[in-house]
Amino acid sequence: MNLPNALTVTRIFLVPLLVVVLLTQFEGRNVLGLAPEIVGAAIFAVASLTDWADGYLARRRKQITPLGQVIDPLADKLLTSAALISLVQMEMASAWIVALIIGREFAVTALRSLAYARGIVIPASPLGKVKMVSEVVAILALILAHEQARLADLLYWTGQAALWFVVVTALVSAADYFKRFNVTATPRVADIRDRKVG
Repeated sequence: MNLPNALTVTRIFLVPLLVVVLLTQFEGRNVLGLAPEIVGAAIFAVASLTDWADGYLARRRKQITPLGQVIDPLADKLLTSAALISLVQMEMASAWIVALIIGREFAVTALRSLAYARGIVIPASPLGKVKMVSEVVAILALILAHEQARLADLLYWTGQAALWFVVVTALVSAADYFKRFNVTATPRVADIRDRKVG
């Protein structure tokens, strides 16, 4: 296994650790002498950095593999979904907003899988990167807002604003994916019908 894929796998293994650490706050426990939120934020930050690092290394070393193309987006979705669901449990995020964001992820993933099965490649939307950065900001701010008494209000409202921005970019980018799929798929379907008729 090459280094980029190893980093991706590491990100996947960090997901259950993140959830366990964050949810210990219900029992008032500390982790290594630190508040669970601090440790959880650190774990999430490290995991998010591996997302940037694995992509950068894969491109620089020309180590882009079919395995990496499958597990990298899977790791991203597992990480953000686990963190967002944990925030709902911590009462720092609305369940319906989180459900909307996660539902969008699965819908776009299903669409791109369908397109790939038909031989259609839909490039990643530029808004996807913006959405990912906004998710990281929102999640980190809301995790820390749960513990940081002095900055709680600032962190909370920063996190909420970023989360709403995630919702907007998620919906706009999803619409863009479906539009590009329809534009690309429609001529192919027509071509197949013409061939059958001919």
